[in-house]
Amino acid sequence: MAAPDALQPQRWHRALATLLLFAALTTARACHHLRTQQRSFAWDSLRLLHNIDPSPPQDCQHQAPTFRFPSTLLRNSHPQQAAAAALHILQHLFTTLNSSSTPQHWDTKAQQELLNNLHHYITNLEQCLTAIGTLKTKQGPRNLLLSINKYFNNIQHFLHIHNHTNCAWDHIRFEVQTCFQYVDRLIGRMRR
Repeated sequence: MAAPDALQPQRWHRALATLLLFAALTTARACHHLRTQQRSFAWDSLRLLHNIDPSPPQDCQHQAPTFRFPSTLLRNSHPQQAAAAALHILQHLFTTLNSSSTPQHWDTKAQQELLNNLHHYITNLEQCLTAIGTLKTKQGPRNLLLSINKYFNNIQHFLHIHNHTNCAWDHIRFEVQTCFQYVDRLIGRMRR
């Protein structure tokens, strides 16, 4: 009778090991898909951003931007924090570009494709961060998230004080392009 009882802990350990292996495979799959998608996401997003309004930007020097991308984000070397910052930036970009105050002359199809691209990538990034256990309701260093929030609040304020003019939106499109490049760098840190 001692033999069957001795097998119970071994079965339990095997089941636990199998469960941990399954979780690791799920994490690897979610994040691998994200990494392979990153290059096409960045390129497609920049192309769609251009297609929204392919006309040359207006001369808007009288509306100098009052916001600057928080450079402290780019100095963060922790892979999960960098990915969490990228996620937060992408969520703000989605909200900004999905605004009802976007210019009427923008190409609606290109704008919708860009929003779909953003939404799809955000979903994949959330799945990856959830799979590796870093996505929590209040994740990441508070100062990083606060600086991102402040940056996007400044963008919204800039649009508001300039009455959401086409000139103001040209500045924002240029800034969104810069954000896509920074997000690419942040996601690159996740691969390390």
